[in-house]
Amino acid sequence: MSSPHSATVPPAPPPIAERAPHGAGASSLPQYSPRRVLGTWAVAALPMAIGAWVGAPLLANSFEGPSAWPRAILLCLTAGMVWQFIFVMLAVHREHGSLRWSVLKDALWLQAPQSPRSRRRGGRLWWLLVPLILAVAATEEIPKIPSPSHRDLATFLQSNAGQDFFSGNWPWFALTITMMIFNTVLGEELLFRGLLLPRMRGAFGRWDWLANGVLFAVYHLHTPWSIPGSLIDTLIISYPASRYRSALIGICVHSVQTVVLGGLLLVLVLR
Repeated sequence: MSSPHSATVPPAPPPIAERAPHGAGASSLPQYSPRRVLGTWAVAALPMAIGAWVGAPLLANSFEGPSAWPRAILLCLTAGMVWQFIFVMLAVHREHGSLRWSVLKDALWLQAPQSPRSRRRGGRLWWLLVPLILAVAATEEIPKIPSPSHRDLATFLQSNAGQDFFSGNWPWFALTITMMIFNTVLGEELLFRGLLLPRMRGAFGRWDWLANGVLFAVYHLHTPWSIPGSLIDTLIISYPASRYRSALIGICVHSVQTVVLGGLLLVLVLR
Protein backbone atom coordinates (compact mmCIF):
# COMPACT_ATOMS: atom_id res chain seq x y z
CA MET A 1 0.00 0.00 0.00
CA SER A 2 1.39 3.41 -0.97
CA SER A 3 1.76 6.11 1.63
CA PRO A 4 -0.37 9.27 1.51
CA HIS A 5 2.75 11.24 0.59
CA SER A 6 3.26 9.19 -2.58
CA ALA A 7 -0.29 9.73 -3.89
CA THR A 8 -0.43 11.21 -7.36
CA VAL A 9 -1.32 14.87 -7.38
CA PRO A 10 -3.77 15.69 -10.19
CA PRO A 11 -2.39 18.21 -12.68
CA ALA A 12 -3.60 21.77 -12.45
CA PRO A 13 -6.33 22.59 -14.96
CA PRO A 14 -5.15 24.54 -17.97
CA PRO A 15 -5.81 28.26 -17.83
CA ILE A 16 -9.05 29.36 -19.44
CA ALA A 17 -8.40 31.21 -22.67
CA GLU A 18 -9.75 34.72 -22.61
CA ARG A 19 -11.37 36.21 -25.61
CA ALA A 20 -9.24 38.99 -27.01
CA PRO A 21 -10.77 42.39 -26.54
CA HIS A 22 -12.46 43.66 -29.61
CA GLY A 23 -9.91 45.37 -31.79
CA ALA A 24 -6.87 43.73 -30.22
CA GLY A 25 -4.93 41.63 -32.66
CA ALA A 26 -7.13 39.59 -34.96
CA SER A 27 -10.74 40.60 -35.06
CA SER A 28 -13.00 38.71 -32.68
CA LEU A 29 -15.79 38.98 -35.24
CA PRO A 30 -16.27 36.41 -38.00
CA GLN A 31 -14.48 37.33 -41.20
CA TYR A 32 -16.15 37.33 -44.61
CA SER A 33 -14.66 35.74 -47.69
CA PRO A 34 -14.26 37.98 -50.77
CA ARG A 35 -17.30 36.29 -52.26
CA ARG A 36 -19.42 37.07 -49.22
CA VAL A 37 -18.18 40.65 -49.15
CA LEU A 38 -19.29 41.11 -52.76
CA GLY A 39 -22.57 39.37 -52.01
CA THR A 40 -23.27 41.78 -49.15
CA TRP A 41 -22.35 44.69 -51.41
CA ALA A 42 -24.83 43.43 -54.01
CA VAL A 43 -27.58 43.14 -51.41
CA ALA A 44 -27.17 46.87 -50.78
CA ALA A 45 -26.35 48.16 -54.28
CA LEU A 46 -28.68 46.25 -56.58
CA PRO A 47 -32.01 47.10 -54.88
CA MET A 48 -31.01 50.77 -54.88
CA ALA A 49 -30.06 50.67 -58.57
CA ILE A 50 -33.24 48.81 -59.54
CA GLY A 51 -35.33 51.24 -57.52
CA ALA A 52 -33.71 54.29 -59.10
CA TRP A 53 -33.65 53.12 -62.72
CA VAL A 54 -36.70 50.84 -62.90
CA GLY A 55 -38.99 51.55 -59.97
CA ALA A 56 -38.76 55.36 -60.01
CA PRO A 57 -39.70 55.80 -63.70
CA LEU A 58 -42.72 53.54 -63.21
CA LEU A 59 -43.75 55.28 -60.01
CA ALA A 60 -43.29 58.76 -61.49
CA ASN A 61 -46.08 58.01 -63.98
CA SER A 62 -48.54 57.88 -61.09
CA PHE A 63 -47.64 61.40 -59.94
CA GLU A 64 -48.32 64.72 -61.60
CA GLY A 65 -46.47 67.99 -61.87
CA PRO A 66 -42.78 68.94 -61.59
CA SER A 67 -42.46 67.02 -58.30
CA ALA A 68 -43.31 63.65 -59.89
CA TRP A 69 -39.72 62.51 -60.39
CA PRO A 70 -38.33 63.75 -57.06
CA ARG A 71 -41.20 62.09 -55.17
CA ALA A 72 -40.73 58.80 -57.01
CA ILE A 73 -36.97 58.73 -56.47
CA LEU A 74 -37.33 59.72 -52.82
CA LEU A 75 -39.75 56.86 -52.17
CA CYS A 76 -37.61 54.28 -53.98
CA LEU A 77 -34.33 55.28 -52.35
CA THR A 78 -35.90 55.41 -48.90
CA ALA A 79 -37.23 51.88 -49.40
CA GLY A 80 -33.77 50.71 -50.47
CA MET A 81 -32.09 52.17 -47.40
CA VAL A 82 -34.72 50.76 -45.05
CA TRP A 83 -34.01 47.37 -46.62
CA GLN A 84 -30.31 47.81 -45.80
CA PHE A 85 -31.17 48.34 -42.14
CA ILE A 86 -33.37 45.23 -42.13
CA PHE A 87 -30.60 43.21 -43.78
CA VAL A 88 -28.03 44.34 -41.19
CA MET A 89 -30.33 43.32 -38.35
CA LEU A 90 -30.97 39.93 -39.96
CA ALA A 91 -27.22 39.39 -40.47
CA VAL A 92 -26.36 40.26 -36.86
CA HIS A 93 -29.17 38.10 -35.49
CA ARG A 94 -28.04 35.15 -37.60
CA GLU A 95 -24.46 35.66 -36.45
CA HIS A 96 -25.06 36.25 -32.73
CA GLY A 97 -28.62 35.06 -32.10
CA SER A 98 -29.60 38.35 -30.48
CA LEU A 99 -30.28 42.00 -31.20
CA ARG A 100 -29.61 43.28 -27.71
CA TRP A 101 -27.76 46.60 -27.59
CA SER A 102 -24.76 44.95 -25.93
CA VAL A 103 -24.53 42.65 -28.94
CA LEU A 104 -25.21 45.30 -31.59
CA LYS A 105 -22.61 47.76 -30.34
CA ASP A 106 -19.85 45.12 -30.54
CA ALA A 107 -21.05 43.47 -33.74
CA LEU A 108 -21.43 46.77 -35.61
CA TRP A 109 -18.60 48.81 -34.04
CA LEU A 110 -21.14 51.19 -32.51
CA GLN A 111 -18.62 52.30 -29.93
CA ALA A 112 -16.40 55.29 -29.33
CA PRO A 113 -13.09 55.35 -31.25
CA GLN A 114 -10.47 53.09 -29.67
CA SER A 115 -6.77 53.91 -29.56
CA PRO A 116 -4.82 51.14 -31.35
CA ARG A 117 -2.03 51.55 -28.77
CA SER A 118 -3.60 52.11 -25.37
CA ARG A 119 -6.98 50.45 -26.20
CA ARG A 120 -8.71 53.36 -24.50
CA ARG A 121 -11.96 54.57 -26.00
CA GLY A 122 -13.39 58.01 -26.51
CA GLY A 123 -11.97 61.06 -24.78
CA ARG A 124 -9.69 63.14 -26.97
CA LEU A 125 -10.13 60.70 -29.85
CA TRP A 126 -13.46 62.35 -30.59
CA TRP A 127 -11.49 65.37 -31.83
CA LEU A 128 -10.74 63.25 -34.91
CA LEU A 129 -14.17 64.25 -36.16
CA VAL A 130 -13.17 67.89 -36.63
CA PRO A 131 -10.54 67.43 -39.39
CA LEU A 132 -12.65 64.68 -40.99
CA ILE A 133 -15.72 66.91 -41.20
CA LEU A 134 -13.61 69.75 -42.62
CA ALA A 135 -11.99 67.40 -45.15
CA VAL A 136 -15.37 66.10 -46.36
CA ALA A 137 -16.70 69.66 -46.55
CA ALA A 138 -13.66 70.68 -48.62
CA THR A 139 -14.46 67.99 -51.19
CA GLU A 140 -17.64 69.93 -52.01
CA GLU A 141 -15.41 72.43 -53.81
CA ILE A 142 -14.12 69.76 -56.21
CA PRO A 143 -15.83 69.94 -59.63
CA LYS A 144 -18.44 67.20 -59.99
CA ILE A 145 -19.99 65.33 -62.88
CA PRO A 146 -23.27 67.04 -63.78
CA SER A 147 -26.34 65.11 -62.69
CA PRO A 148 -29.78 64.94 -64.34
CA SER A 149 -31.72 67.83 -62.84
CA HIS A 150 -34.92 65.80 -62.42
CA ARG A 151 -33.04 63.19 -60.37
CA ASP A 152 -31.15 65.60 -58.12
CA LEU A 153 -32.98 66.40 -54.86
CA ALA A 154 -30.67 69.34 -54.12
CA THR A 155 -31.44 70.90 -57.50
CA PHE A 156 -35.15 70.37 -56.90
CA LEU A 157 -34.96 72.08 -53.50
CA GLN A 158 -33.28 75.11 -55.06
CA SER A 159 -35.98 75.46 -57.70
CA ASN A 160 -39.22 77.41 -57.28
CA ALA A 161 -41.17 74.19 -57.84
CA GLY A 162 -39.27 72.43 -55.06
CA GLN A 163 -39.69 75.28 -52.61
CA ASP A 164 -43.40 75.50 -53.36
CA PHE A 165 -43.77 71.73 -52.99
CA PHE A 166 -42.18 71.58 -49.52
CA SER A 167 -43.84 74.73 -48.20
CA GLY A 168 -46.06 73.46 -45.36
CA ASN A 169 -45.68 69.90 -46.64
CA TRP A 170 -45.01 68.04 -43.38
CA PRO A 171 -45.66 64.48 -44.67
CA TRP A 172 -43.01 64.75 -47.39
CA PHE A 173 -40.68 66.58 -45.01
CA ALA A 174 -40.99 63.62 -42.60
CA LEU A 175 -40.27 61.15 -45.42
CA THR A 176 -37.23 63.13 -46.55
CA ILE A 177 -35.85 63.27 -43.01
CA THR A 178 -36.44 59.53 -42.71
CA MET A 179 -34.45 58.95 -45.88
CA MET A 180 -31.61 61.12 -44.57
CA ILE A 181 -31.49 59.25 -41.26
CA PHE A 182 -31.33 55.88 -42.99
CA ASN A 183 -28.71 57.32 -45.35
CA THR A 184 -26.27 58.39 -42.65
CA VAL A 185 -27.19 56.39 -39.54
CA LEU A 186 -29.34 53.31 -40.04
CA GLY A 187 -28.71 52.32 -43.65
CA GLU A 188 -25.59 52.95 -45.71
CA GLU A 189 -23.14 53.71 -42.93
CA LEU A 190 -24.46 50.92 -40.72
CA LEU A 191 -24.05 48.37 -43.51
CA PHE A 192 -20.70 49.47 -44.93
CA ARG A 193 -18.85 50.70 -41.84
CA GLY A 194 -20.78 48.73 -39.23
CA LEU A 195 -21.37 45.33 -40.82
CA LEU A 196 -18.88 45.02 -43.69
CA LEU A 197 -15.73 46.86 -42.56
CA PRO A 198 -15.18 44.87 -39.32
CA ARG A 199 -15.48 41.64 -41.31
CA MET A 200 -13.19 42.50 -44.24
CA ARG A 201 -9.78 42.20 -42.53
CA GLY A 202 -9.63 38.46 -43.20
CA ALA A 203 -10.10 38.95 -46.95
CA PHE A 204 -8.22 42.21 -47.54
CA GLY A 205 -5.77 42.49 -44.64
CA ARG A 206 -4.58 45.97 -43.75
CA TRP A 207 -6.16 47.30 -46.95
CA ASP A 208 -9.67 46.52 -45.72
CA TRP A 209 -10.40 50.24 -45.45
CA LEU A 210 -9.43 50.83 -49.10
CA ALA A 211 -11.56 47.94 -50.35
CA ASN A 212 -14.43 49.18 -48.21
CA GLY A 213 -14.13 52.69 -49.64
CA VAL A 214 -14.11 51.46 -53.23
CA LEU A 215 -17.12 49.22 -52.62
CA PHE A 216 -19.03 52.07 -51.01
CA ALA A 217 -18.31 54.38 -53.93
CA VAL A 218 -19.29 51.83 -56.59
CA TYR A 219 -22.41 51.05 -54.55
CA HIS A 220 -23.79 54.36 -55.86
CA LEU A 221 -25.05 52.81 -59.07
CA HIS A 222 -28.32 54.62 -58.37
CA THR A 223 -26.45 57.94 -58.75
CA PRO A 224 -23.39 57.02 -60.87
CA TRP A 225 -22.38 60.66 -61.35
CA SER A 226 -21.65 60.81 -57.62
CA ILE A 227 -19.22 57.86 -57.60
CA PRO A 228 -15.97 59.89 -57.91
CA GLY A 229 -16.98 62.25 -55.11
CA SER A 230 -18.23 59.37 -52.97
CA LEU A 231 -14.88 57.62 -53.38
CA ILE A 232 -13.00 60.63 -52.03
CA ASP A 233 -15.40 61.11 -49.13
CA THR A 234 -15.46 57.48 -48.10
CA LEU A 235 -11.67 57.07 -48.20
CA ILE A 236 -11.45 59.99 -45.79
CA ILE A 237 -13.75 58.08 -43.44
CA SER A 238 -12.91 54.40 -44.01
CA TYR A 239 -9.31 54.55 -42.83
CA PRO A 240 -9.97 56.13 -39.42
CA ALA A 241 -13.05 53.92 -38.98
CA SER A 242 -10.84 50.87 -39.52
CA ARG A 243 -7.89 52.15 -37.48
CA TYR A 244 -9.99 53.22 -34.50
CA ARG A 245 -12.56 50.40 -34.76
CA SER A 246 -15.61 52.66 -34.74
CA ALA A 247 -18.48 52.93 -37.21
CA LEU A 248 -19.61 56.00 -35.26
CA ILE A 249 -16.88 57.98 -37.01
CA GLY A 250 -18.58 57.63 -40.39
CA ILE A 251 -22.04 58.06 -38.89
CA CYS A 252 -21.09 61.30 -37.15
CA VAL A 253 -19.26 62.80 -40.13
CA HIS A 254 -22.05 62.04 -42.59
CA SER A 255 -24.73 63.14 -40.14
CA VAL A 256 -23.41 66.70 -40.26
CA GLN A 257 -24.66 66.87 -43.84
CA THR A 258 -28.02 65.48 -42.74
CA VAL A 259 -28.36 68.12 -40.01
CA VAL A 260 -27.53 70.96 -42.43
CA LEU A 261 -29.87 69.75 -45.18
CA GLY A 262 -32.58 68.94 -42.68
CA GLY A 263 -32.37 72.46 -41.27
CA LEU A 264 -32.62 74.04 -44.73
CA LEU A 265 -35.56 71.80 -45.56
CA LEU A 266 -37.32 72.77 -42.32
CA VAL A 267 -37.00 76.44 -43.31
CA LEU A 268 -38.80 75.65 -46.58
CA VAL A 269 -41.56 73.76 -44.80
CA LEU A 270 -42.14 76.61 -42.33
CA ARG A 271 -42.48 79.21 -45.08
